Amino acid sequence: MSFARPRLALGLTPKLLVASRSTALRSSLIAHRNISSSRCSHAEITDRPGRLEDPITVKSPPLGAGSLTAKDEPDKDIDPYRDGPGAIDKAVHLFFFTEIIRGMWIVLENFFRPPYTIMYPYEKGPLSPRFRGEHALRRYPSGEERCIACKLCEAICPAQAITIESEARQDGSRKTTKYDIDMTKCIYCGFCQEACPVDAIVETQNQEFSTETREELLYNKEKLLANGDRAEAEIAANLHSDHVYR
Repeated sequence: MSFARPRLALGLTPKLLVASRSTALRSSLIAHRNISSSRCSHAEITDRPGRLEDPITVKSPPLGAGSLTAKDEPDKDIDPYRDGPGAIDKAVHLFFFTEIIRGMWIVLENFFRPPYTIMYPYEKGPLSPRFRGEHALRRYPSGEERCIACKLCEAICPAQAITIESEARQDGSRKTTKYDIDMTKCIYCGFCQEACPVDAIVETQNQEFSTETREELLYNKEKLLANGDRAEAEIAANLHSDHVYR
């Protein structure tokens, strides 16, 4: 049994050699066909008929052929760090703590200036005419309500905070019997004020209407009319100053 295995291995060795040679010959033939069929501008293939089993020699292109120069790409020779700080400038800023000195100088300048803070609520800053605060319903100078119950404000409200109910008058016009605003839902976008065709619903500049209970923020028609009567002069002045942009 010890002599049978080497004989079997020796008997199979020539077959394996023949198979490997035929495989190498076939692969080299396929490679030769592929390279000869493709025309490459960067290399020249040397045809050697009758010697397919030898490796195919490839000539490299000459040095500098097909490469771009600075003339072909004029923007490549610009140094992006040419106008930046040099190494000496960076070292000076690093070792002498110039950033800290500049910050201390700004603090020293503002130390002798009057303070910007105000003593709220005894002192109040200016507000823009377009400031959107507490809501109010307006009246005409005759005392008649401006609202015509068109319900445009209710339709355009993105938070659905406005609820309106209306009825017809004797002359055929409409008036509101219910005008409620849930101030807990309101996002103060001002769409109701912009949609109203008669400037009936407006947002005043009052921002101090915090309450202790949620029910106090459910405004009805009487509450809104009272807000409008109290701030009518201020509302009219703000609308007049802002009418150019509306």
